[in-house]
Amino acid sequence: MTDSRNQRLRRAAPVLALASVAFLTGAIVGAHRGSAPAAALAEGYVRDWSHGEYAKMYADIAPASQRTISAGDFAAAHRDAMRTATGTAIVPAGRARSRGEGRVEVPMRVRTRLWGTLSLPLVLQTVSTEGSPRVEWSRSAAFPGVPDGASLTRRMTLPRRATLLARDGKVLAQSPPGGGPREDPLGEAASAVVGDVGAIPASSRGELEAEGVPGEAEVGTSGLELALDKELRGRAGGELLAGEKVLASTAPRPAPALRTTVSPSVQQAAVAALGSQLGGVVAMQPASGQILAVAGIGLDGLQPPGSTFKIITVSGVLAAHVATPHTTFPYATHATLDGVTLNNANGEECGGSLELAFAVSCNSVFTPLGVKLGAQRLVATAESFGFNHDPGVPGAARSTLPAASAIQGELDVGSTAIGQGEVLATPLQMLTVAAAIADGGHRPAPSFVMDAPRGGAQAVSPSVARTVRHLMTEVVREGTGTSAAIPGVVVAGKTGTAELKSSCTPSVAEHEASETSSGESKASCAGGESNPENTDAWFTAFAPATQPKVAVCVMLVKDGAGGDTAAPVARQVLEAGLHGV
Repeated sequence: MTDSRNQRLRRAAPVLALASVAFLTGAIVGAHRGSAPAAALAEGYVRDWSHGEYAKMYADIAPASQRTISAGDFAAAHRDAMRTATGTAIVPAGRARSRGEGRVEVPMRVRTRLWGTLSLPLVLQTVSTEGSPRVEWSRSAAFPGVPDGASLTRRMTLPRRATLLARDGKVLAQSPPGGGPREDPLGEAASAVVGDVGAIPASSRGELEAEGVPGEAEVGTSGLELALDKELRGRAGGELLAGEKVLASTAPRPAPALRTTVSPSVQQAAVAALGSQLGGVVAMQPASGQILAVAGIGLDGLQPPGSTFKIITVSGVLAAHVATPHTTFPYATHATLDGVTLNNANGEECGGSLELAFAVSCNSVFTPLGVKLGAQRLVATAESFGFNHDPGVPGAARSTLPAASAIQGELDVGSTAIGQGEVLATPLQMLTVAAAIADGGHRPAPSFVMDAPRGGAQAVSPSVARTVRHLMTEVVREGTGTSAAIPGVVVAGKTGTAELKSSCTPSVAEHEASETSSGESKASCAGGESNPENTDAWFTAFAPATQPKVAVCVMLVKDGAGGDTAAPVARQVLEAGLHGV
């Protein structure tokens, strides 16, 4: 009896086990089916998140959540969280899993600039809305790994700012070991190019915060400190916090001392030659684009370039075969464009070959020659030399001229061809123009960093550059730039005198031009005597002409004619560069 009963129990056990398994399986399947819509919602939500589709994410949050935040603020909350984390990308790292009571967890990976790739769980609370799941959103859900009610924050510090070195290894600027203002061991000459550090400008606050820079930090605001700020400030360090929980941490990493292209001797010469005059001086190695010196407003001073722009105009004329150096033009005291008479200074005559007209900067030749070239080709040539483009040096201003379609009529085109009208340039830009001619037509990419890769682009053909170089040597040999001549050295240069305002009627004043006593372009209706306080003086040059070692540009605000005042300043800087960089 007992054995028979035991046998029946043994036969029944597998049946009971199978029944239990079936029951549990049904329960699990039922649970999975109950959570499947929420899991699908979560997976779609984070997929949209990884693509920055914030509008689609917003559509997936519950109506009650939408009433607490607008779509714009919702997107901003996610962007702010990524900026706090220095995040560059966020992606799902696995399938969503139910955590019960409407909670769904999705593993996420966040790539950051400072903390590497973070693997963090995102827990979403879902609720049923009209039979479908929706995300019950709160600000803690704007970043994975943040518990309910907590906020994502960070505590950041910057390392000691790196030392700035000249090209010969001398210290240009350094931070004291115990903190405090930057020190310039070489004095005033170095400080003119080094620039300043200060509070983060509002315009760059968002970008720097995304790199982990603390809001209260000091950064470069001018000169080398601005141009090389990223290389000097090193990498920030600190902690990424979810409430009091540390999600990630990293130590600050100081940058090594940075060797720049600045030559102490050329820098000293530039500062001394400029003196107290308002203006700018920039010097460069033409082939490499390495900036040797900056004084005054050399990087950001925008002024009409006057006749230095004729380097661009004559390059376009030669490239388009509009004229050759031997093409002759009638001698005249003026040119007439759109019925307006543009007089040469004091009614003087100039003309002859293009070579001679360039040497004496004859506007009665160059204004109609610009018209013959045409606005389209003139603007295209200027842009090939760098106009209307980022100069590539942080803190440097963009030099501009209007689009060809906006330069209407002969008077507009002729004024543009002599660097007046609406043309604006920095000394750095006109230096780049001269350097391009010096380097066989290749426009260099200006840089303060030693051993930077050679950049830039071809502005004009080597043959055009050779011809313009010859024309520029004639400017210094017997034209308007003789005061830049250096005994025993062939210097190539171009003078410019740009009028700031005219005594003409307003409709004509911004266009008309004549020559100063030095033969330079000066806006005028009547061709009267020039007023030095109404003109900017320019000179850009390189030497030696055939094997250029140094190029320079000088712009002096309200200081007369370029050949009289700017050219002697340029000569001093050229001599310093030739004697050793």
